[in-house]
Amino acid sequence: MTRIIAGFAGSLSLAVPAAGTRPTSDRVREAIFSALEARGAIADARVLDLYSGSGALGLEAASRGARAVTLVDRANAASRAGRQNAALVRRRAPRGAEPEIVVSAQPVQSFLGASAGPWDLVFLDPPYDLPAAELRHVLEALVPRLSADAVVVLERSARDRAPDWPAGIRLERRKDYGDTALYWLAPHEDAPQPPRPSHAS
Repeated sequence: MTRIIAGFAGSLSLAVPAAGTRPTSDRVREAIFSALEARGAIADARVLDLYSGSGALGLEAASRGARAVTLVDRANAASRAGRQNAALVRRRAPRGAEPEIVVSAQPVQSFLGASAGPWDLVFLDPPYDLPAAELRHVLEALVPRLSADAVVVLERSARDRAPDWPAGIRLERRKDYGDTALYWLAPHEDAPQPPRPSHAS
């Protein structure tokens, strides 16, 4: 069973698609969010959860004070679960402080092609069999949509070789938890700036 760990929706049970997803374990999620809270990366953040499945990572951030969360997964079962879980989290939010939660049922590459950002916190938990070249393309599309101080958390199989990082992003550290490897990434100083929203005259 997958639950929100802490925050205003702490202990809330989440719907999980019957197949096609690999929920992040409680141990790994606790490690992720303990580190994020220690660096003040959640409060008021704009969060992007790619390959979101049930949305557990993005919704955990919402429960802990993120300002806006977008869940992206092209699978119909995942998007349905994400919408159901988002509604449950919103109902738990303090009155007048409901986070903005959007669920997008489209391929990650298509979403990034149309998204302006910038994003402050990004979770990437693609299928372990996602080809390395496709992961690199996703990271390349993500880089110009990150804020200057963004944090990116990538989950991969600990048995796989480290990904090939594109220009504009750097590896801060790697931490293994059994079969899971977490890569903590940040924009490199040569990263392109996120596009600025246009304003009507």
